[in-house]
Amino acid sequence: MLSEGESAFVALHRDTYPRIFRFVRRRVDDPQVAEELAADVFRVAWQKWDEASSVDVAWLFTVARNLLGNAYRSHRRQVALHERLRESVATGDVAGNGHSMVDEVLDSLREKDRDILQLAYWDQLTVLEIAAVLQCGESAAKVRLHRAREAFRKLLPTGSGAVAQKLGA
Repeated sequence: MLSEGESAFVALHRDTYPRIFRFVRRRVDDPQVAEELAADVFRVAWQKWDEASSVDVAWLFTVARNLLGNAYRSHRRQVALHERLRESVATGDVAGNGHSMVDEVLDSLREKDRDILQLAYWDQLTVLEIAAVLQCGESAAKVRLHRAREAFRKLLPTGSGAVAQKLGA
């Protein structure tokens, strides 16, 4: 049996989710990303549910707009870092195919290692911020980041030291 507040939230979600999803979908190419962002809007609404006297549609659209802005910025940082990695590999790669080498190495990493490297380099988070995202202690985040860097370095072909130096491995 749902409480009165939970029932009200379910009704809000039922009534407004399609509008929020359409708003996000018009601004995002990937339907799965749009679904995730729309779901995040309601995650934020649920977290604020007890604090807010009333969550209205305008507030939900504001949250959606803010989350879209965060997603755009994160994507731009990710693309920029990927380009920097490609450039540094290309300058040190005799065959000139550094782009595929970096992609292959990143793709071959365990998801946990790839995620922490993306948090550190794509999203430019500090170790303390990474620890908060991963919900672990700062020392555990340092160890995980170190291990991910080592895994990346070990998967790099010999002669790719410039990329390893960029990652601090």
